[in-house]
Amino acid sequence: MSDVPITPAASVVLVRRGGAGRVLMGQRGAGAVFMPSKYVFPGGRVDKSDHSDALGLAPQCVTRLGQHLLPASPTPAALVACVRRELREETSLSLPPTAPLRFIFRAITPPGSPRRFDARFFLADADHIDGALEDFSGAEDELSHLHWVSLEETRSLDLPFITEIVLAELRALLAGHDQQGVPFFDNSGPVPTFRRIT
Repeated sequence: MSDVPITPAASVVLVRRGGAGRVLMGQRGAGAVFMPSKYVFPGGRVDKSDHSDALGLAPQCVTRLGQHLLPASPTPAALVACVRRELREETSLSLPPTAPLRFIFRAITPPGSPRRFDARFFLADADHIDGALEDFSGAEDELSHLHWVSLEETRSLDLPFITEIVLAELRALLAGHDQQGVPFFDNSGPVPTFRRIT
């Protein structure tokens, strides 16, 4: 499976900051080829039609998204459009074009998986959502058990390893710690490499 292509993808870590903080997660189907039954953030592969005129990204995030690019990497605008589209499709929640996003994590799936992704994770505040935060009635069926989970409760869920690392980064950010560059688990080459994108 080492010849499985690496597909660009993006996920949104949508947070409600009240109290200890809650994050929106859903469970992938048991029959899914990639990460079956795992709890994940809304997200998916970048489509050719994904485009956005309103980034909602700070200049530093745009600069960081432009580093360590693979061939045919999507633009920041395409990644932002993917995040908004996937959130809408998988949860029926909508982030308006003016809602700020923050690039907080990147990971490339290692060889050996039936699917490989170059995934960027974006932090967004649920305060910017249009509509009711508990209404998932218009969601497609890719994710089940959609709900807001406290950061403490996420420890008891069946999570992919990378999701656990993203949640650890999120806990640090919500606690007020500075992010010394965006963590990047780079499995694009023969040797796994951990970087910080500064």
